[in-house]
Amino acid sequence: MDFARFFLKKGEEQEIRHGFLWVFDNEIERVKFFDGDEWKDAPFAQIISDGNVRDGECVEIFTNAGGFVASGIFNSKSKIAVRIVGDIHADKIFEDKSNFIFKKICDAYNLRRIHFSDEDSFRVCFDEADLIPGLTVERYFSEDKKIYLVVQFLALAAEVFRSEIISALEKILKPFAIYERSDADLREKEGLEKKSGWLGRRGKEEIVIVENGVRISVDLARGQKTGYFLDQKMNRAEIARYCHGKNVLDAFCHTGAFALNAFRAGAKSVVCADISADAVEIAKKNVGLNDAEKIVNVVCADVFELLRQYESEGKKFDVVILDPPAFTKSARAVKKAYGGYKEINLRAMRILNPGGILVTCSCSYFFDANSFYSMLANAATDSHRRVQVLQKRGAAFDHPVLLGYPRSEYLCCAICKVY
Repeated sequence: MDFARFFLKKGEEQEIRHGFLWVFDNEIERVKFFDGDEWKDAPFAQIISDGNVRDGECVEIFTNAGGFVASGIFNSKSKIAVRIVGDIHADKIFEDKSNFIFKKICDAYNLRRIHFSDEDSFRVCFDEADLIPGLTVERYFSEDKKIYLVVQFLALAAEVFRSEIISALEKILKPFAIYERSDADLREKEGLEKKSGWLGRRGKEEIVIVENGVRISVDLARGQKTGYFLDQKMNRAEIARYCHGKNVLDAFCHTGAFALNAFRAGAKSVVCADISADAVEIAKKNVGLNDAEKIVNVVCADVFELLRQYESEGKKFDVVILDPPAFTKSARAVKKAYGGYKEINLRAMRILNPGGILVTCSCSYFFDANSFYSMLANAATDSHRRVQVLQKRGAAFDHPVLLGYPRSEYLCCAICKVY
């Protein structure tokens, strides 16, 4: 096959050399493509307008001077014109693309096997971080001993390998059933229709998994993103060290998983709060699954208002857990997000007993670690409390960070002692 060659503007290869897997449309200068029986050379803008290279084709990336860089999948409908899939020439990928994908998924799965058992639920593929752009795969081990997979194809670079990916997942993980959740808005930015539903054999849309000894209901079809946030598993387990015999507040509780880990650790009392009525119903269901009603009280409330109320009432806790949704999904909104994060952390510090524990998180790549810890320092100053950071944590082992691709390092979790 004669694969089109995309030549970058001068210096644009540096990020890719460092590990970045995206090539934006404004980084490409010209393209060489095979037309009939000869190679032609044209500006990139002309390629887009004339359609000389089709969406979904594998192309090769070269430096401006002509040195080979990588191979990727082209998409004219996205600002990310090429997503890198390999550091090898395209013909090596497509001479046996089934084996190419099989090896990638096998590598990703074997990496997780170091940390997780057969009865664990974990993320198998973390898109670009596992070198398969746009592909997310969650493995859920249900209480009735069945393996369910939830898959997301969020980029054309994953979609073109759809059949090879599904085949590899079936061979390697041997799931009982696979549910597709390609229903995110990002699909439309890639020029793709949203999709969801069973791939092949049908299973139960709602299952129960066991995480850290806690029973959790997971809605594969309607739950957030891929059903459940597995990335906080290790952080939820870690709070067991601090919750025994303590009065705990789990703010932005969502499914109640942090609260139930606190309950299992022997907490004296737990208040579990979220503004979403749907989240509150899920949390109540999970509280019931764990016979925790006498200890865990689930309330539907605006957490910002609830924290202010507790402060005005003089109510105190020994442990406060803040795991809010992303306050910013763009660089433009970081300043506003900073104020939101500072507000909830400042008030959490004020309602903690001296020597209390604050577990605080941010799950937005745009609100990076420097911003996060700067915010914490300022919240401590304004709350007139002294704060020790006991642990700086991130996502669980199944969410690796790819050097050169900073978006894979999105979760900050700090465990602090507040005096």
